[in-house]
Amino acid sequence: MGSSPFVGITGGTSDKTHGSRWRVHDNGGGHSPTVHYLFVSFLLCSSVGVFYIFYLFNNPNLNYNNSLGCQEDNDGSWAIGAFYGDSPFSLKPIEDMNIWDNKSAAWPVANPILTCDSVTNSGFPSNYVADPFLYAKDDFLYMFFETKNVITMQGDIGVARSNDNGVNWEQLGVVLDEDWHLSHPYVFNYNHQIYMMPQGSGTRDIRLYKAIEFPFKWKLEKIILEHPLVNSVIIYHENMYWIFGSYQTRLTFGDLEIWYSKTPFGPWTPHMKNPFTGPRNGGRPFVYNRNLYRLGHSENIRVFKIEHLTTHHYIESEVNFKVEKSTKGINAWNGARSHHLDVQRLRTGEWVAVADGDRTHFGDVTSRHVVGCGLIITSGSIVLLTCWLLGFIKCFIPLTHIKKRNDSILNWERLKLRLRLNQTINPNTYMGKFILTVLLILSIVIACVGFGYMYGGNGWEKPYPVNNHFSQFTLLAMTYDARMWNLKMYVNHYSKCASVREILVVWNKGKPPNPSELESAVPVRIRVEEKNSLNNRFRVDPFIKTKAVLELDDDIMMNCDDLERGFKVWRENPTRLVGFYPRLVTAPPPLKYRPEKHARKHDGYNMVLTGAAFVDREFAFERYWSEEAELGRKMVDEVFNCEDVLMNFLYSNSTPGGHSVEYIKPAWAIDTSKFSGVAISGNTQAHYRVRSRCLEKFTELYGGITEWKVGFRRRKDGWDR
Repeated sequence: MGSSPFVGITGGTSDKTHGSRWRVHDNGGGHSPTVHYLFVSFLLCSSVGVFYIFYLFNNPNLNYNNSLGCQEDNDGSWAIGAFYGDSPFSLKPIEDMNIWDNKSAAWPVANPILTCDSVTNSGFPSNYVADPFLYAKDDFLYMFFETKNVITMQGDIGVARSNDNGVNWEQLGVVLDEDWHLSHPYVFNYNHQIYMMPQGSGTRDIRLYKAIEFPFKWKLEKIILEHPLVNSVIIYHENMYWIFGSYQTRLTFGDLEIWYSKTPFGPWTPHMKNPFTGPRNGGRPFVYNRNLYRLGHSENIRVFKIEHLTTHHYIESEVNFKVEKSTKGINAWNGARSHHLDVQRLRTGEWVAVADGDRTHFGDVTSRHVVGCGLIITSGSIVLLTCWLLGFIKCFIPLTHIKKRNDSILNWERLKLRLRLNQTINPNTYMGKFILTVLLILSIVIACVGFGYMYGGNGWEKPYPVNNHFSQFTLLAMTYDARMWNLKMYVNHYSKCASVREILVVWNKGKPPNPSELESAVPVRIRVEEKNSLNNRFRVDPFIKTKAVLELDDDIMMNCDDLERGFKVWRENPTRLVGFYPRLVTAPPPLKYRPEKHARKHDGYNMVLTGAAFVDREFAFERYWSEEAELGRKMVDEVFNCEDVLMNFLYSNSTPGGHSVEYIKPAWAIDTSKFSGVAISGNTQAHYRVRSRCLEKFTELYGGITEWKVGFRRRKDGWDR
């Protein structure tokens, strides 16, 4: 440590080099504190890094374990949704139509209706779905779309079929596969024949395919235009056929071009005023109230009314058009952007539309990798700089070819001398160890954040499908005026979860807030109760629009993914209570209420607390307010406790086989009442004694539950460990 900081300025082997050189330096042999610091830094950083990567790659929302199929970081974040309305200008998402489907366990059916996962699960591995076009034939509605092959990584044309106007879709597979990338499968009818005009980016022309065996077999009919147009559509207007498309250069997409002909087969003549300023096509043009509209897109769908279209003139003007979009941001399937919409009128007069959407903005993957790499380099630089300051690593600056030592070199040498950490802070002292520990922790945190940017996704928490369908649930919280701090944070957080449709606040006491006081991405309804009773949690409410209700105390904070996993399990087992807090009631009497560690010790549970549990609102609420449960409700009011215990007894003794509960382990959960000081049950032991009385009473009234023990670690997905 006593060596001169001006090493390598003259003489020695360093004089023969032309640049700076790093050298590992040990101070006098032995195991110096510097060596220990470097070894500990390497060991901790490696251990934390391996653990963190293992955590990221085992995130159930990241499909890294699936080599064939939907990958979020390779356009797999795109999906397709369905919309309905009385006109193309009043479209609402399918979940607002309140369509229930028992076969798919969707109450109600929710968007998206098609993902690359659903295509992959049908036997056609896909990494991207977009550009949907509808075609109605007989009693079926067909949807043609682009699907990216996970092996060739180029687009093919897939098709799905629906016999219920777009609620359920049967995947029929890939129907057109060429040696080049295909997309934008525009399908239309001409002279009682069905044609497809896909975009082929490798051919730089426009080709028509004819259906030989619809929808499975197609053959090339004709190359109708040898001109590189993209997102092209053909429309019939004023006794003429028109092609709208955007000119494609090698790197960019140009302005709008229009061509016309007497038949779809040409010959095609360019419009006299080509090119026109306007966005690329964003779907099939449509006619409404005798007006022709063109769809365009930038980040989202735009609609233009075609005011004048002749071989000499073209005028279009943008009109107000808004497809109802979720305010949940990246947790919504189309939260970032949408670039395609196809709208069709059904025989019933209703309009149906399909649109693609993405939860990730363009360039997100690249930017996250750049930021992630930068953070990881920064983390390593902190360790390297610390080791240099300790003197374990020295930097030589050869000056052989520098005739005159300039001020910058002198400043560098002086700075190095001043910052020699081992001369100012002794690593053997408490202060030195503290500073080194802080630097090491900072390095680890920065590295983890960097890996998170690179491999952890963009922060979305998406829903889990059941039978390739998605659904929604109502979130119910019971509270009163002293807990407004909890409630505001609760609503703001959970309203952004993908499957939450509405938040119902059961207001038990005090002046209720105005819903506008609560920042929410979904509607919030406040139901004011006349009596302050815990029974109000399960009151029958005809205004709830979903079959599933998540009873979640307003002082419990979990991440959205925990809720989504619980919702998936409940949809698979809708006759059960599916919750996050297990309890075990064991015989013989007197029965005692015990915490979760008792259940863990005996490796099983027979209750889940309804302070965080999914229920069937029809079955659970009607059962709870039945005449049979009247005595139980009276005891709940008497002790102001045990409403969740009563619900468990009612479920257990009305479920065949007694298996009435299902446990899902949350990744983390925080009880915010510990910070606000407004917990309902402040004395834990007194709380447990009351609940033990309830166990005895409810066993007497409704029968025992001790024999219905369910073991942990039964699920193959590991969600109940």
